[in-house]
Amino acid sequence: MPDAPDALARLKNAGYMLIVVTNQPDVGRGKQSRESVEEIHTAIGSQLPLDEFVVCYHAGTEGCVCRKPKPGMVLDAAARHGIDLAQSFLIGDRWRDIDCGAAAGVRTIWIDRGYQERGPSQPADFRCATLSEATDWILRDMEDRN
Repeated sequence: MPDAPDALARLKNAGYMLIVVTNQPDVGRGKQSRESVEEIHTAIGSQLPLDEFVVCYHAGTEGCVCRKPKPGMVLDAAARHGIDLAQSFLIGDRWRDIDCGAAAGVRTIWIDRGYQERGPSQPADFRCATLSEATDWILRDMEDRN
């Protein structure tokens, strides 16, 4: 997303930890190597102010607790970093992201890209079209709380 560098920098400057939680089922299905995914994450991380990538490499048939929409990756990252979930947000563009965030107890922001798939089971706390709009909403929320 072209607005990602600026939007993420604004969140980072406001004191937010930026953690990517991502399903990468092609690794578990043997269609992609874990090393390739990690190289992509390293490249992205070198250009954006991200703190961590948390990845589920399962194919989706193993019944794991980490694959979104289950909240395992979010809960593990929160425990590892001492993150207050009630003060946290999950921004995503798929129903699995929003359902994961709701299950983890964070506020959710759905960047609706018009994908031809079902929507989230629960409505997002905020729905928008861009990461910049999501960032504006989070920063306004932060100001309102202070």
